Amino acid sequence: MSKKRIFRLFNMKKTCFLLFYLFVVTFLQAQPKDYEWTTPSVNSSESMPCGGGDIGMNVWVENGDVLFYLSRSGCFDENNTLLKLGRFRISLSPGLDMQSFRQILHLKEGYVEVTDGQTSVQLWADVNKPVVHVRAFGLKQKLVVGATYENWRTQDKILTSRERFQSSYKFSAPKGLKTLRDSVMATEKAVTFFHHNGEETIFDATVRQQGMESVKEKLDNPLRNLTFGGRMSGRGFVFVDKVSGQYASSDYEGWLYATERPVKKVHLQIALATIQGSIADWHAALQRTEQAVKYQKDLQTTRAWWQQFWRRSFVEGDSPMIRNYALFRYMLGCNSKGQWPTKFNGGLFTFDPEYVEKSEEYRLTPDYRNWGGGVHTAQNQRLVYWPMLKNGDFDLLKPQLDFYLYIYKNAEERSRLYWGHEGACITEQVENYGLPCYPEYGTKRPAGFDSGLERNAWLEYEWDTCLEFCMMALEAHRYNGMDIKAYIPMIHSCLRFFDEHYQYLANKRGAKRLDGNGKLVLYPGSGGETYKMAYNSTSTIAALRTVTTALLAYAKEQNDTSLTSYLLPLTSRLPDITVRDGMIQPALHYERVQNVETTQLYPVFPWRMYGVGKPDLDIARNTYQNDSLAVKFRSHVGWKQDLIWAACLGLTDEAARLVKMKMGDGPHRFPAFWGPGFDWSPDHNWGGSGMIGMQEMLMQEYDGKIYLFPAWPRDWDVRFKLHASGNTIVEATLKGGKVVLLKVTPSERRKDLVY
Repeated sequence: MSKKRIFRLFNMKKTCFLLFYLFVVTFLQAQPKDYEWTTPSVNSSESMPCGGGDIGMNVWVENGDVLFYLSRSGCFDENNTLLKLGRFRISLSPGLDMQSFRQILHLKEGYVEVTDGQTSVQLWADVNKPVVHVRAFGLKQKLVVGATYENWRTQDKILTSRERFQSSYKFSAPKGLKTLRDSVMATEKAVTFFHHNGEETIFDATVRQQGMESVKEKLDNPLRNLTFGGRMSGRGFVFVDKVSGQYASSDYEGWLYATERPVKKVHLQIALATIQGSIADWHAALQRTEQAVKYQKDLQTTRAWWQQFWRRSFVEGDSPMIRNYALFRYMLGCNSKGQWPTKFNGGLFTFDPEYVEKSEEYRLTPDYRNWGGGVHTAQNQRLVYWPMLKNGDFDLLKPQLDFYLYIYKNAEERSRLYWGHEGACITEQVENYGLPCYPEYGTKRPAGFDSGLERNAWLEYEWDTCLEFCMMALEAHRYNGMDIKAYIPMIHSCLRFFDEHYQYLANKRGAKRLDGNGKLVLYPGSGGETYKMAYNSTSTIAALRTVTTALLAYAKEQNDTSLTSYLLPLTSRLPDITVRDGMIQPALHYERVQNVETTQLYPVFPWRMYGVGKPDLDIARNTYQNDSLAVKFRSHVGWKQDLIWAACLGLTDEAARLVKMKMGDGPHRFPAFWGPGFDWSPDHNWGGSGMIGMQEMLMQEYDGKIYLFPAWPRDWDVRFKLHASGNTIVEATLKGGKVVLLKVTPSERRKDLVY
């Protein structure tokens, strides 16, 4: 063999080795670090999240016992409270050695482990079926394991005035409102627990209140006969005793099971079921869940799911805020398969409220969360779901999109009944059945007041937030080609409401449906909950313009001539946003300021009309820096978006200042349990807005160009893998102020990068 050929083969091997090395390094970078505690907890506020599919657990060790709350998406009671399924207590004899204690959240495989090196307890939730698994091991000695199911809803309970805020009734609850008891049935080998809603629920009260009885049979009702719960069982466990006690401020009853003899290892499972139907139907569904369990296969499938979840995107580095980004994304990943979206006010991981707010009125049950369980506040919900696009978490996005797909038909019935026109009128605080929240609709309404309006100073005429979820669907298609055909009628309906309703209102006021320039007159309107009785609200115009343009592009791509023929003239009817004195205005005119939302910056985010590389950047920056109310409202707390706007506008120092506060450690032991902020703990719209801000600091897009590190400080080392439009994935490493690793998929998009 010639020297030339030997040299060529050597180079090929070296290249292959280098490629393999880079693959291994990249793969390892995609694996998040485990999160660990070395001391037990004091109470449930020092719990650690664990979950998967649509299940969430708060896991902590207290006085030697492993405890966890169990929650599942969609467990709404008669009052639309999102109930927990119970508390579980695992006791070990011999007990854990606290000198060698470790509690570990294994992020890359999605489970929690409690161990002292001799004894180990592992907890995980199946990502494909509603089952929780608990395994205990004695590595060198046998164990006696006790498992107690604890329930604080064994009797009907009248809700206190504060406690009513966990329901959709909130401050307008009828006197004597109760949380009804659960059913618990213990046998020698298992304990079964469930909550069954009857025929009459808050849905019926809302329909009566809002004068919709004539169309009631057309409305979907997710609460009637809803039954949810589960069964705890395990081979070798037998019933020992019924116990009682108090945890925090809640009395409970417990059903204690234990292993019949000392064992080296033991497996406990909690199978769950949720259906709309009879109790007999629920028992049959629960049995089907149990029969479908294949432990080893399910374990492998679940671990594999979490591993691919972490491979598809990541942000990595040594700072607490980057660690918290990963911890929060894990919490969002626990509701990937939920029928209902992750709630902004605690998700699946709320805990005893007296550890959130210290006053006496918060000594309530673990079911409490502020601002309700079944009512969805759209301004907050959107911030939980926008970051899923760049994370490539399109499966996690689906529950939120399906929520609007489910409710928009009921919202269309509102428009037809009240105003006689088409289009879905979806309010800001909307129930999981598409109608306005009972108290926000108003129980004291003057005679002759428009039946379609909420009698509420904050929420009146606020209808445009549904358009953000329409845009999420369109963006999901633009990002990865998601099939969104099912959502198109819903998007069309949301746009149609604004077109038809504001022509309807103009026709009631005068002889013309449009202004002198042939444009819609968006009055009365609203800029969030803040700029009230607005004329041509900037946030609404930006929403309508952006969604209409995106839907028109989709219609042309799909060759949908019918949709195109509707959208083209609609585009010409949309007014322009108001710019005055070199700054974006909240509206052409407004009558009062009600809250603290800076909607004059909504054209920056979520609507991306201004930003790095885009025209008139100076106008948006001037608005951010000099608008008196934008400055007055500035904050990092809760749903505040200032970090996002600073990042989108390339204000690196400002973004760096805000992200440290926004994504720094929260007040509880688990650092991504932020809040309560304006809402509740753990505050998910706090984490979501922080996640969006970090993404925008790292990567932005405009007009086919991908901007790298547009607002990221050059001296902050970081590695990231994020998604962009057109099925594009960008991986980059910034180290010592230089980009030392860059990978773009597909490779032809590398030419579109702008540093």
